[in-house]
Amino acid sequence: MTDTPLKHVLDGYRVLDFTHALAGPTATRLLVEMGAEVIKVEIPPVGDMTHAFPTVRNGRSAFYVQQNRGKKSLFIDVKTPRGLAIVKELVEQMDVLVENFAPGAIGRMGLDYETLAAINPRLVMCSISAFGQTGPLADRPGYDFIAQAFAGVTHVIGEPDRPPSLPGLGIGDVMTGVHGLGAIACALLYRERTGRGQHLDISLLDSYYHCHDLNVQLHSASGGRINPKRTGSHLGAGAPLGIFRGKGEDEYVAIACVTNRQWRQLCAAMGREELARHPDYKDNLDRARRREELIALVEGWIAGHDTTAAALAKLDAHRVPHAPVLDIGQTIAHPHHRARGTVRTLRDDQFGEFAAPGFPFRFSDFPEPLDLRAPQRGEHNAEVLRDYLGFDEAKVRALEQEGILVTDATRMAAAKSR
Repeated sequence: MTDTPLKHVLDGYRVLDFTHALAGPTATRLLVEMGAEVIKVEIPPVGDMTHAFPTVRNGRSAFYVQQNRGKKSLFIDVKTPRGLAIVKELVEQMDVLVENFAPGAIGRMGLDYETLAAINPRLVMCSISAFGQTGPLADRPGYDFIAQAFAGVTHVIGEPDRPPSLPGLGIGDVMTGVHGLGAIACALLYRERTGRGQHLDISLLDSYYHCHDLNVQLHSASGGRINPKRTGSHLGAGAPLGIFRGKGEDEYVAIACVTNRQWRQLCAAMGREELARHPDYKDNLDRARRREELIALVEGWIAGHDTTAAALAKLDAHRVPHAPVLDIGQTIAHPHHRARGTVRTLRDDQFGEFAAPGFPFRFSDFPEPLDLRAPQRGEHNAEVLRDYLGFDEAKVRALEQEGILVTDATRMAAAKSR
């Protein structure tokens, strides 16, 4: 143990990051926000595809900044023998390697788990993919909503008389990154007991399927009589349980009354206490059978107010579980989100300021987030190779001249010379 204060819970752990897009970078972003040293390996000529993701300002992508703050950038051609040898030397000193190439791609580079485990038996390697490293679908190309469709999730999203819908955010990618983080943390705990690393196989498909709460067991336990389907703006598990029209245009209210107590609270908020005693609405199953009439009842009550806010105030007063359906701009400005850091302001010297999702974990010993910035491509080439492998400046410059190491500056110079 050291007397030097830790900067966060994972201070001292070293991570080699071969990730791009969203799922993999989410796992490594959370690692770096908890204090790990993350070396992001990008492969020339472009590196991470998200350098071009919107919004781009002054040649800098806000999305790339959001996902890669705090990481050190090593821009190296691992497809050359010398570049591959350098990466293998780094692996000797790493705790974790994370990659989200298509299954088999990292092996074709010469960095499969068997090779890396022979170099460093304590290494925890996490492979993130659409369908996993094994199984009939493993070799298929895939993204978030492709895995979502195979998981049966898309089938239950949307209106029953319309095609399935897609969520407007990266639920599967982000969730899979968090699943990867959880597996990495547990594998590191296991390594503390045994001294052994291992290979983790984390997939979007498995992560999505893990989210089925009722659907799978309902179908299986009913012998197939129940096959969950799309229910639109209202859930099939009860009533009132869904999204209701507000008073104003494009205003909606989410209300969840699952228990009899919550139903009584809603009746009191509406000034209709007698409904709580009505035999037609005795329990959740009875209310679910009369979903349409309850939707009309609640929406009629909301419409009887001057504003949606007036109805929300009554729901608040009676502690009915509810929320206004906020748009993205409203979430960014919401005082609760700002107070907790659910929404934060990121600052980048090149791009400027913008709002982004905050760090989702709260640690009592580390109440303040780390002050992190996103790197330029190849910004830390010299630092990483000096600190880990003892390379001097001349050796780094020679590797740059050979095109094995690249920086944004050398990349731009090469582009101008063509």
